[in-house]
Amino acid sequence: MAEEAYYVLKEKAVPEVLLRVEKAKLLLESGKCQSASEAAEKAGISRSSFYKYKDEIFRYHENEKGRTVTMVVKLIDEPGRLSKILTSLADIGSNILSIHQSIPVNGIAAITLSMDLPKDMDAAEATERVEQINGVSYARILAEEQF
Repeated sequence: MAEEAYYVLKEKAVPEVLLRVEKAKLLLESGKCQSASEAAEKAGISRSSFYKYKDEIFRYHENEKGRTVTMVVKLIDEPGRLSKILTSLADIGSNILSIHQSIPVNGIAAITLSMDLPKDMDAAEATERVEQINGVSYARILAEEQF
């Protein structure tokens, strides 16, 4: 059996029916639609078109994501401190992938955050932003994906 070939196309080069199939898939994945029939109808395609192409089109995300960074932070163990850190990182467009918090010792909690930073965001800038939050005593980059 011959190996399948894959292509990356700009959206304007993709046939409308395939774009609508992708829209229907997103409606299903997000929970906005409960069935393939409902998603196909909302996307403006037939159910048979949806089933014919649903496994043939996928959105390419590589250009949209930044790079993965892991940061270690020590902070005072008080309600709302972690929330302030997460809000600050969200404000710069970071997407949190995982959070690990150790049991606080002597009122200090250590957390490890893995996140996608936007392409144009320097990891040092994100660290400085976190360090400026009241109650944070330490913030360092533990690992950073290189391009």
